Amino acid sequence: MLGITVLAALLACASSCGVPSFPPNLSTRVVGGETAQPHSWPWQISLQYLKNNTWWHTCGGTLIASNFVLTAAHCISNDRTYRVALGKHNLEVEDEEGSLIAGVDTIYVHEKWISLLVLNDIALIKLAEHVELSDTIQVACLPEKDSLLPNDYPCYVTGWGRLWTDGPIADELQQGLQRVVDHATCSRIDWWGFRVRKTMVCAGGDGVISACNGDSGGPLNCQLEDGSWEVFGIVSFGSSQGCNTLKKPVVYTRVSAYIDWINEVGATSTAVPAPVSPSPSLAHPLTHSCIHSFIHLFTYSFAHSCPYSLIHAFSHSLIYAFIHSFMHLFTHSFMHLFTHSAFIHSFTHLFIHLFTYSFTHSCIYSLVHAFIHSFLHLFTHSCI
Repeated sequence: MLGITVLAALLACASSCGVPSFPPNLSTRVVGGETAQPHSWPWQISLQYLKNNTWWHTCGGTLIASNFVLTAAHCISNDRTYRVALGKHNLEVEDEEGSLIAGVDTIYVHEKWISLLVLNDIALIKLAEHVELSDTIQVACLPEKDSLLPNDYPCYVTGWGRLWTDGPIADELQQGLQRVVDHATCSRIDWWGFRVRKTMVCAGGDGVISACNGDSGGPLNCQLEDGSWEVFGIVSFGSSQGCNTLKKPVVYTRVSAYIDWINEVGATSTAVPAPVSPSPSLAHPLTHSCIHSFIHLFTYSFAHSCPYSLIHAFSHSLIYAFIHSFMHLFTHSFMHLFTHSAFIHSFTHLFIHLFTYSFTHSCIYSLVHAFIHSFLHLFTHSCI
């Protein structure tokens, strides 16, 4: 057993990524998490923007090469100036030992990033120069292309986001255990439903530990058998109902789905940066998750009520058309009822007319009801 442990440690060291000089304390339990061991997640960066001559933390990110940082597309806005703080533990300490500030050369936002649907929420930041790796600044490993983790696999989310819903931003780096929720579970209607795509990965959802505003763009750190850590996910979005809502795990961009894109951007210095789409920060009162919650609620409500209208309209029209046509032919041509094509013609015409009228009016009512219901739900959760 000892030999296997030593071998695993040697393999991890040889991997040259994802092996911190100061191992994290994994006995701790972001929201509901605890302060991380200083520099135990040395690939974690703070993405900061300039406002009124002051630099402010906006998102997390992961150092994946000496001159490239991985983050979320929704963290990027084309009207801001950014810098990257590396080797940090306490953001309030200006000249923290082992830390450094790097300028930004180019930002590459995924060319198929769709802010409304939070699709392809991934971006790469090319630093102005290569940074020197040290005990406090290291790179994380990237996962194998298209790799998946099993349900309940233990990972850790890290960041300086809010300590609780609407709470203060953390000064010291936080960590929290987040167990992977498989796609089959996370895509259930009472979880995230259709909002979750296969290019995403869910983790958490226990109602206790979660990422929160300000953690966006940061890593979902998952440890491999050889002891090294890979960035399996990028914090993308959460629930508008709160940062640690039951059955609403944090949704991460699954990094293994974008390995080709990462290699393409990082492989050539002549790559043309994708247009930067400004999007609301998770720190803003009207978050992108609120908008998506509205879309989810509206679609869910409408999709459930409209099929009922369809069934009701069909059965109502079928019965009414049959009775009306039968009585009409009975009173006008009883002797030819079973041989005359008038019955079929009358029945078909009347059924189509009644069905169209009934279904249209029922679905318009469902549409209005779904909109009002979704709007009031967001209003009561302080999204508007």
